[in-house]
Amino acid sequence: MRLWSSVLISAFFLWLALRGQDLTQTARSLADAHYGYVLPALALYFTGVWVRALRWRVLLSPMGRFPVSSLFPVVVIGYMANDVLPARMGEVVRVYVLSQRERIPKASALGTVVVERLLDATTMLLLLAAGAVLVPLNGAIERVALVAGGLLFVGLWPLALLVMWPERVLGLLSPVTGRLPDSVLARLEGAGGSFLAGLRVVRSQRVLGLGFALSVVAWLFEAGMYWILAVAFDLQVGAAIILLTLAVTNLATLVPAAPGYVGSFEVGALLVLVGLVGINRELATGYVLVLHAVLVLPVTLWGFYYWSTHHLSLHRMRGGHAGAGSPPASSMEVRPVD
Repeated sequence: MRLWSSVLISAFFLWLALRGQDLTQTARSLADAHYGYVLPALALYFTGVWVRALRWRVLLSPMGRFPVSSLFPVVVIGYMANDVLPARMGEVVRVYVLSQRERIPKASALGTVVVERLLDATTMLLLLAAGAVLVPLNGAIERVALVAGGLLFVGLWPLALLVMWPERVLGLLSPVTGRLPDSVLARLEGAGGSFLAGLRVVRSQRVLGLGFALSVVAWLFEAGMYWILAVAFDLQVGAAIILLTLAVTNLATLVPAAPGYVGSFEVGALLVLVGLVGINRELATGYVLVLHAVLVLPVTLWGFYYWSTHHLSLHRMRGGHAGAGSPPASSMEVRPVD
């Protein structure tokens, strides 16, 4: 049901993006683009992915030492899974792969991923604000910013409460958890302790500050990719428009669309390029289609390569076999990796 509902949402957004267009002119804009810019664009993009692996290493540092060379393939696999599986399952897959490779509790790894997503959302809102300083926003983009800001606020407060007062938050749940069988309650307590261990990076100003700085750097590398491909289509846009396009497209992908964010990505980008800047719709659509393809296809293929070379199994993950490879809840130590 989730898959089909997301496909229908994507189909609706694609219809919004493509309605009223002269597809012949869109095809011409695709044919006239300078595709020699794709390689430097990919170099910037994967540099940003490497920075994200470095950020994850920083967030995992309270639990052990993990080399970036070991985390980079896991991050790429997560991107691949997000592009081919519904409901952002890439985050779950990434946690599973890390737990298999490094013997870290899955709930702890999931806690750091939650912090990552909040850092990314905060960075997007800041980039949106930076672009808005130079370019006044229209009503549609203001609504995107308000909705995304509301979602960030809703996600941030429960996280802050859980980190600052875990005993009180868990105490509020005791009327429900107290009715569970002892075996189930013991598993929940073990998983909850591991999850809180992953969230405790928020208490470290140094770790959190470095993680946020790396988030900004990673997204600026991706913004460079947006700009280089804009040059390939001869789009006359400045840095502020690139930042706004990056921010709005990524905030638009919060909508539960089909795998690969089909439809929502296109609508978000066209809101800026056509609705705000006034670029020719067919030219902007050609740029967005190529941008989306370059963002999705190479990292997906690379992710499948890493998946196959690491001998991973989606069937085992779905069947719960991965749980056998995780440390017991009573043992929270993580083996350092040099």
